[in-house]
Amino acid sequence: MIARGEPFRWPITVYYEDTDAAGVVYYANYLRYLERARTEWLGALGFSHERLLAEHRAVFVVHRVEIDFRAPARLGDRLSTGVVLAERGRAKLVVDQTIERGTTNIASARVTLAAIDPAAWRPLRIPATLVARLSSPTEIVA
Repeated sequence: MIARGEPFRWPITVYYEDTDAAGVVYYANYLRYLERARTEWLGALGFSHERLLAEHRAVFVVHRVEIDFRAPARLGDRLSTGVVLAERGRAKLVVDQTIERGTTNIASARVTLAAIDPAAWRPLRIPATLVARLSSPTEIVA
C-alpha cells in the first residue's frame, strides 16, 4: 500500500527492444514507461481504462507532456516509475512522474491528461467516484 501523497511506484525492466544499437533506451520509450505507470496507478485506484469506458463512457488522453532527460537508461536496467497527482480540474488531471534507477533520477515529466467522451471526442467531467478516490485520505494498493 502507498500512503496518499506518496508516489505510486511501478517497476520497469529495460529490454533489448527498448534500446538502440548502443544499448541505450530510445527516447520515445520513456513515454511508454510513463504510460504504463499511469495505467497501473489508475488501476490501483480501482479505475482501469476498461472500467472508465464501460461504466462512465470516459477515457483519458494525453494533452501535454513536458519531459526532462537527465541520464540514459541502458539495457538490463531495473527502473522505478513514479506517479503523483499534481493538479485536478473538472476535466483534467496533471501528474508529475519520475523514472529512477536506484536513487538516480534519470527522467522527470509533467503530464496533463484530459477526460473525454470517446464517442463525441469532447471534454468530459472526471467521474465523481474517481474524484472522490483521488481526494480520499485512505491508502491505495500498489
